[in-house]
Amino acid sequence: MNDAPRDLWETNASWWIDGFTDGVDAEYEEQILPLAAEEMAGGRRILDIGCGEGQVSRLAKRIGAELVVGVDPTWNQVRVAAERGGGVHVARAGADGLPFADEQFDVVVACLVFEHIREVDAAIAEVARVLRPGGRFCFFLNHPLLQTPGSGWIDDQILDPPEQYWRIGPYLIEEESDEEVEKDVFIPFIHRPISRYLNALIANGLYLHRICEPAPPPGFLARAAEYEAASTIPRLLYLRTVKA
Repeated sequence: MNDAPRDLWETNASWWIDGFTDGVDAEYEEQILPLAAEEMAGGRRILDIGCGEGQVSRLAKRIGAELVVGVDPTWNQVRVAAERGGGVHVARAGADGLPFADEQFDVVVACLVFEHIREVDAAIAEVARVLRPGGRFCFFLNHPLLQTPGSGWIDDQILDPPEQYWRIGPYLIEEESDEEVEKDVFIPFIHRPISRYLNALIANGLYLHRICEPAPPPGFLARAAEYEAASTIPRLLYLRTVKA
């Protein structure tokens, strides 16, 4: 594996830790974490892939899981997850090489992770391997509509009256890019169409039981007036798959 994407995450770990955890981000607080709690409920042994600083892992422990393990390839994320504790076990590992025996977990969760993983087929195969039969994979993605290369807001002043709208890029093309998420902070993203993920899941015996494309939550829409125009464009895609 080329280490450049991992190096970017090591360098910019604080961008994620400071901006999206510990109650700071409205989308996590109002939408992602409540949905994760609902979907992980009842799991006894839970694996959190790409756990970052551990907020989903800690949530899994709070809702009653007996064993929660979080893995992340980024040392700076793992270190903070260990410091924040919460009764979870954390380790440094990539999704394509999980250090666990077969059929060890009732639930595997990956929250906004797979759009950063190059080895997607190997990673999904590993999810299937470590899940027990009947176990579920809780799969959260930044909606692929938002990650198409060249997508973005268009402020069209030629129209009368002027319009602002979201332009969708070449959706069917799988492409990797380093996105400047804020000034001088670059994060690697890999756009894939939804069918790419679904076919890989099905090929590994992980079958779709639920799909969710929620509207952006009120806290996100309240950030600026222009977001209200995007209230019908989903930013999150959630898939629940179950191992045959």
